[in-house]
Amino acid sequence: MASLSLKPGREKSLLRRHPWIFSGAVENVNGNPALGETIDLLSSKGEFLARGAYSPYSQIRARVWTFDEEQVDEGFMRKRIVSALRGREWLTIVSDTDAFRLIHAESDGLPGLIVDRYGDVLVLQSLSAGSELWKQQIADILAEQTGLKTIYERSDAEVRKLEGLDSQVGSLRGSDLKLPLVIREFGLRFKVDLQRGHKTGFYLDQRPNRKRLRDMAADREVLDCFCYTGGFTVNALNGGAKSVVAVDSSTEALKLAAENLALNAHHTRIVEWIGGDVFKVLRKFRDEGRTFDMIILDPPKFAQTAAQAQKASRGYKDINRLAFLLLRPGGLLFTFSCSGGVDASLFQKIVASAALDARVEVQIVGMMTQGSDHPVALQFPEGAYLKGLNCLVR
Repeated sequence: MASLSLKPGREKSLLRRHPWIFSGAVENVNGNPALGETIDLLSSKGEFLARGAYSPYSQIRARVWTFDEEQVDEGFMRKRIVSALRGREWLTIVSDTDAFRLIHAESDGLPGLIVDRYGDVLVLQSLSAGSELWKQQIADILAEQTGLKTIYERSDAEVRKLEGLDSQVGSLRGSDLKLPLVIREFGLRFKVDLQRGHKTGFYLDQRPNRKRLRDMAADREVLDCFCYTGGFTVNALNGGAKSVVAVDSSTEALKLAAENLALNAHHTRIVEWIGGDVFKVLRKFRDEGRTFDMIILDPPKFAQTAAQAQKASRGYKDINRLAFLLLRPGGLLFTFSCSGGVDASLFQKIVASAALDARVEVQIVGMMTQGSDHPVALQFPEGAYLKGLNCLVR
């Protein structure tokens, strides 16, 4: 087996069981491992530390499969997949929804692998060289363990380019895919476009936060920014909101959002759909003196890495400052960041700075993150990618 040797003193992260080895920690690579091939990770003294997938093009040069000297084979993949599936059974979330995450990459011991369930369809995302190498065997095991015949691939995230991988979209197993699918969530129904939708088709990670917003929306005039296919909009109206202004740059997303609104029997007259740039719309509302009782900011990822955090911080501060200017006293802000390069502490500082610039007094009345079907391994804090603050303007 090929191996990778670390520079002296660079084994600390592996000893703490963090699953990534960055290129700057590598002394040399012994052998000629192929993309995604399993290799041993060794200390500068030649001691075994872990076994992982090799990625020669990525800054993350290796992702750990296991910290034990065990075979990484089809049996290993089956063991990890079965463990992840059993963990979701213990969560008993099927009473709330039929759409949830089954495998959450590194946090489930399967680096770079995302698997979401939408009713009777599985959607697989392979985001690393290692998961790509084992993709076909993984698909077979998923079909075997879940009994589901249809597995659709959405391996089209930008991060694949960093791994030296091309985009792959289409059926992995089965061909009877009727779109759009309709899923259920806390008594509501949503159409999902698995082929072109964001992530794997729907923001499954926001499920508990949509429920929280629903419980606080009664009699409020709501502004839903980056509304996508209407998850927060539909929940706000179901919770008794007086009206919603929903903004997104995608006309296709707004069309599906309107269909989701109709699917849940709400009156479309109390929703104003606006297609456009959220930053420009917020500034326009500020200039017009429009105000709201509740605002949702759920933007796409502004920073993929920590190196992009400074630029992303300016964007987050700008939209949060504008939101605070548009909120009435007693108004609620639901603000989120899914950027890996912006941690929870930095995000709170950004929002605090935005409130200071807007000259408003604000309290945090809730801290939000992804749902429990998106677990976070204690040794892998990067798994806690979704940060959210529920703020009250005094």
